[in-house]
Amino acid sequence: MKIISISDTHGKHKGLTLPDADMIIHAGDITSNGDELQVKSFLNWFSNLNIQHKIFIAGNHDFYFEQKPTEVIQKLIPENIIYLNDQLVTIEGLNIWGSPITPWFYDWAFNRERGEDIKKHWDLIPTESDLIITHGPIHMVLDSTINGQHAGCEELAKRVYEIKPKAHICGHIHESYGQEYLNGINFINASVLNEHYKLVNEPVVFEV
Repeated sequence: MKIISISDTHGKHKGLTLPDADMIIHAGDITSNGDELQVKSFLNWFSNLNIQHKIFIAGNHDFYFEQKPTEVIQKLIPENIIYLNDQLVTIEGLNIWGSPITPWFYDWAFNRERGEDIKKHWDLIPTESDLIITHGPIHMVLDSTINGQHAGCEELAKRVYEIKPKAHICGHIHESYGQEYLNGINFINASVLNEHYKLVNEPVVFEV
């Protein structure tokens, strides 16, 4: 299966050029400020892509998905899109789990304190997960900020290395865009915007 991974479009999704693929995964921050108009714009664009399987999670900018009741969100999302919030979906035999949660940072959406508070979410990841999608990276892998700090989650790293999925897809730290192969896992930071919020990075395409 050919999969496109993107993240951190922040409302600039229409500027993307996408190759042919069987699936597209967006790892969060579909908006810049989380308002309903930007959410609807993204969902309309995403729904109309000529790609069979479309999956996304929210990110720390996507306040709409944290503030609105589940039933409101479900009514807004088109039937041909899968939205994951600490949830698993199986598509053509692939077990795909997604979560918007990131370590606490300036009181953005879906923030949790490091340690036990955030670990509760990672404990939910099924051991049979083939693809893990989280908005933020694991600690020490594709998580370096512009000033050299490692912003990734230590507890998430422990869980991902324990499960050993085929791939872990994230975004959040724009300046750490890219791929790394470690311990048999394809780590992908799919942020298409750079640290200056310019659309300069290509979608990351991989196969499973």
